[in-house]
Amino acid sequence: MALDFVAGCLGGAAGVLVGHPFDTVKVRLQVQNVDRPLYRGTFHCFQSIARQESMFGLYKGIGSPMMGLTFINAIVFGVQGNAMRLLGRDTPMNQFLAGSAAGAIQCVICCPMELAKTRMQLQGTGEKKSKRRLYKNSLDCLVRIYNKEGLRGINRGMLTTFVRETPAFGFYFLTYDCLTRYLGCEPEDPYMIPKLLFAGGMSGIASWLSTYPADVIKSRLQADGVGGVNQYSGILDCVRQSWKKEGWRVFTRGLTSTLLRAFPVNAATFATVTLFLIYMRGEDEGLKDCEPVPAPPPAPASALQQQPSSL
Repeated sequence: MALDFVAGCLGGAAGVLVGHPFDTVKVRLQVQNVDRPLYRGTFHCFQSIARQESMFGLYKGIGSPMMGLTFINAIVFGVQGNAMRLLGRDTPMNQFLAGSAAGAIQCVICCPMELAKTRMQLQGTGEKKSKRRLYKNSLDCLVRIYNKEGLRGINRGMLTTFVRETPAFGFYFLTYDCLTRYLGCEPEDPYMIPKLLFAGGMSGIASWLSTYPADVIKSRLQADGVGGVNQYSGILDCVRQSWKKEGWRVFTRGLTSTLLRAFPVNAATFATVTLFLIYMRGEDEGLKDCEPVPAPPPAPASALQQQPSSL
C-alpha cells in the first residue's frame, strides 16, 4: 500500500510537469474575452505566452497542483481501493463505480487547488515580468481569497468540479480496464510498457471528452471576479451567458490543448508508476499487477489502475 501511494505521487508529479503548460493554455483560451481575444488558437497561445512571458509563463500556478498532489492521491488511492474491496469483483462496471466514488470525494481538495491554479495562470497575462502581482504564490492566493470571501470563496466552482470529476474518473478507470484487458499485459511481453502508456493516454483522453463542457464552466466561474468584476451569478447564468454570446463552440474552447495534454500526462504518470514498482518490488512483483484480470475468483485491484487527479 505504501509503495503504491509513493509510486502514484511520483507518477502524478511527472504528469503535472509534463502537462502543466497545456493546462495553462487551456485556461487562457477558456476564459479570454471573445470580443477582444488575445489568442487565435492553441498554438498561437503557446507562442504568445512563451514570447511575452517566457517559458516560465507556461508554468504559472504549478505550485497549486503540486501542493495538493499528495492529498489528492491519498484520497483517490484509499477510496478506489476500498470501493473495489467493498464491491468484491474486479469488473469494468465496478471500476467505473469505484473511480466515480474516488473522483467525487477528492473534489474537496481538487476544487480549491484548481481555483488557485486558475488565478495564478491568469496573473500577469501578456507580461514577461508582472508589474503588479496580486498573489505571491498558490498558498497566498488561497489565503487572500479566504480572507476576502471565506470558505465559500475558496470553494468556488465546487459543484461544477463535482459534475466534472465524478464521471471523468469513472470513465478513466473503465477505459483503462477495458484497454488493458484487450491489449493483454504479460510480464514477458517486451511491449508491456508501451501498451500501458497507450492505455493510460487514451483513458485520459476519454475521460476529458466525457466531461469537458463542465470544465469550461468551472474555469469561467473560478476566473470570475479577477479584476474586481463579477459576470456570473451562478452555474446556470454562466451557461446561459456563454451560450448566448459565443454559441455551442464555447463548450469546446481549449479542447485541443487539453487533449494534447491528456495523452502525455497519463503516459508519463503510468511510465513513472510502472518503473518505480519494478525497481522497488523486483521484476516479477512489479509487473504482476499489469496482468489482465482473469475470470472469477476476483483479483485485487491493480496498483496501476489507480490514477491520481492529473487528468
